[in-house]
Amino acid sequence: MEKVTVVKVGGAVVEDKAKLLRLLYNFTRLEGRKVLVHGGGRLATTMATRLGIESRMVEGRRITDRETLEVVTMVYGGLVNKQLVALLQARGVNAIGLTGADLNIIRSHRRPIRDGIDYGFVGDVDCVDGERLSQLIESGVAPVVAPLTHDGEGSMLNTNADTIASETAKSLASRYRVSLVYCFEKPGVLADPDDDSSVIAEIRRADFDRLKSDGTVSGGMIPKLENAFAAIDSGVSQVVITSADALGTPTGTTVF
Repeated sequence: MEKVTVVKVGGAVVEDKAKLLRLLYNFTRLEGRKVLVHGGGRLATTMATRLGIESRMVEGRRITDRETLEVVTMVYGGLVNKQLVALLQARGVNAIGLTGADLNIIRSHRRPIRDGIDYGFVGDVDCVDGERLSQLIESGVAPVVAPLTHDGEGSMLNTNADTIASETAKSLASRYRVSLVYCFEKPGVLADPDDDSSVIAEIRRADFDRLKSDGTVSGGMIPKLENAFAAIDSGVSQVVITSADALGTPTGTTVF
């Protein structure tokens, strides 16, 4: 089977020009077909502040009211997505920018109220059209996917980029040998969050349960690893969590 690499780049990397350019350089050098999924949360917060719109977060998750939805749609689907496409075109990668609404690539439903919290226009993914994505990939195009989906009833929905990357990788797993790479500002999953040299080289399911129990893995790393294992369970060959600088190298944390 032909190889496809799905790369997710976090917002902290997107905002750091040097790190972003290094990541894009490494992305262009990856063998085989490729897909880029991006975040951009802090840029959305900055833009909301400029527009006088308060950003509300609960346990690190953005409450997306209608005004905030307009901001994230502009920032994720416009500013960030098209800048990435332009930078890739300049490097010889024929990229196309997409939200979930484009070509009906990613359908989701509005997240129900949980524990009394209404997250607003936040989407939980229902399906990714792997066939349509594969058509783009086979035509020599690299999809660049923003963290926005749609509900099929005319509304865009703000959606977690890690989840989009995992669901995208899963949708392609029956057609390709898929690797999923989460790139962020750290070199991998760390045994000590204050020591970048303490990278845990491999994590299996049993390791994950133990690392959660003893507190080594916490916060946003828990859903990232949950998405990683969901991808593995659905036929994705390999998941790697690493830094933007190390994309394409055998470093970071490999999830089995």
